[in-house]
Amino acid sequence: MPSDRLLPNHCFRPLGLIHGKAARRAVAAGHALPLQGEGIAFMGVERLDRQGDGRVTRHPVGLADFGMSAASSPFTTALPRWAGFDLTQPLVMGIVNVTPDSFSDGGDHANAEAAIAHGKALMAAGADILDVGGESTRPGAAPVPPAEEAARVAPVIRALAAAGAVISIDTRHALVMQAALEAGAHIINDVTGLTGDPDSLSVAASAGVPVVLMHMQGDPRTMQDDPCYDDVTMDVYRHLATLIARAEAAGIPRRLIALDPGIGFGKGLDHNVDLLADTAVFHGLGCPILIGVSRKRFIAALSRNELPKDRVAGSLAAGLYTMGQGAQIVRVHDVAATVQARAVWMALQMA
Repeated sequence: MPSDRLLPNHCFRPLGLIHGKAARRAVAAGHALPLQGEGIAFMGVERLDRQGDGRVTRHPVGLADFGMSAASSPFTTALPRWAGFDLTQPLVMGIVNVTPDSFSDGGDHANAEAAIAHGKALMAAGADILDVGGESTRPGAAPVPPAEEAARVAPVIRALAAAGAVISIDTRHALVMQAALEAGAHIINDVTGLTGDPDSLSVAASAGVPVVLMHMQGDPRTMQDDPCYDDVTMDVYRHLATLIARAEAAGIPRRLIALDPGIGFGKGLDHNVDLLADTAVFHGLGCPILIGVSRKRFIAALSRNELPKDRVAGSLAAGLYTMGQGAQIVRVHDVAATVQARAVWMALQMA
């Protein structure tokens, strides 16, 4: 793992994001820079600097100067295909929880037959990827033995892969990753960023499959006890940079890596809001960004304390907000609503 002195002490946040024809006109006129392609552009830049005591200061950077610097490349260069997708529009990852205790739908699809039917329904609703998991990582969740977790997910993955789904396995255990890949999974999505099991990195590297590396402070049992950061955006950015370096050292090329800032995983309300507001910062790491906000507690905290299944509108609002900052993947329970919202948002924003 890189020492603290080798981690980045600054990063950049694109500001003034514009879309579609307006973005293309602004780029052509030299008033904006493209954000990883032609659909979105940014008209300003803010630099975040970490001080010796951990505090972070922010100040504007001239767009022309930034555009001439090496730091601009991850922001202005289009990303390569990831998991077979060209990333020209945000991808919808549908959640298939084969668990009895997930926070929003625990027990709804706990057996294989129900989970397979649910996955096929999400495919029909327009999901680009199905994220299959057999262990709840809700706050306070108890761990599941890997063999039991693998037994839950393998038949579901096998059936959905046979039906043509692109499948990610949501697990932090190497044994489950291997079983899922053998059953037909295409992507590894690990809430620990491939740090939770000493064999995870080698399994992922040997398979040569795309991975999602997520930030989490603590573990599911304790992560919400008292999350604390010097500056949540910079701390998460530095942690994700560490995960990338670790994965690359193990033989996983950056083109296979997507990043998840881990909304709700060891974060309080203000931390979640700050991270979502700063979503575009993470483009500086040169990987696709995955955002998981679906039905999470912060939505109820910002609204009227709704139960998880009554948080669809808030989930859509947060998801569309991050799409506007260039997030390439949104992980959701409510696929049909998200696909419809994406279609309307794309038509209006990209006009």
